[in-house]
Amino acid sequence: MLKRRIIPCLDIKDGRTVKGVNFVGIRDAGDPVDLAKRYIDEGADELVFLDITATVEKRRTLLKLVERIAAVVNIPFTVGGGISAVDDAARLLAAGADKVSVNSAAVRRPELISEIAARFGSQALVLAIDTKYVEGEWRVFVNGGREITPLQTIGWAMEAEDRGAGEILLTSMDQDGTKAGFALELTDLVSKSVQLPVIASGGAGTMEHFNSLFQRTRISAGLAASIFHYGEVKIPELKTYLKTQNIPVR
Repeated sequence: MLKRRIIPCLDIKDGRTVKGVNFVGIRDAGDPVDLAKRYIDEGADELVFLDITATVEKRRTLLKLVERIAAVVNIPFTVGGGISAVDDAARLLAAGADKVSVNSAAVRRPELISEIAARFGSQALVLAIDTKYVEGEWRVFVNGGREITPLQTIGWAMEAEDRGAGEILLTSMDQDGTKAGFALELTDLVSKSVQLPVIASGGAGTMEHFNSLFQRTRISAGLAASIFHYGEVKIPELKTYLKTQNIPVR
């Protein structure tokens, strides 16, 4: 069985790491470079950097900050936010990102997925899906969770796979920041509908939540932010615990 990955996420606003609940109520969580260094020392498997206001503010991702973080990390590093063209992806990969994550721009123009995959390979492209349960179905949201789209989550994940995405970062907006546990039903549905690795995001609050995620779904990785940033769950202790639950981790 493939080893499951533990991934901290740096949500970036105005050059600082921040965290909210259900995509609102943002508060400061520290310097992103310092946090990146800490996660390397703690044994994180990968690191995700999301410039959460780049799309709304209609600007590119903070390139200099990406370069500073890339200089201190030696694990796979994914960067997202404000990527609307192949050239945007090229700049971030040149700045040190190993993978780029696209979301709103791919919804507006799905060809972007195929274009990035064709130029850099599927392994360099992550499709981020922000989703919420609305009137009996999982719907895709864009613009930092501010705007609902006609897309259904499962169908969009399948289309992204067909277009060349190499991985899916799935965030439940209902669970985001609540620390009430991952959206297991949603996660299981998406992971069973595609052959791609899927990263679950939204709701992690305890080590037991990761155990439930890995025991009850086919998910490849669990992502969290605030519980790692504020030291509520420490990555080395989490990995030790998961091993006692017979979950293979790196």
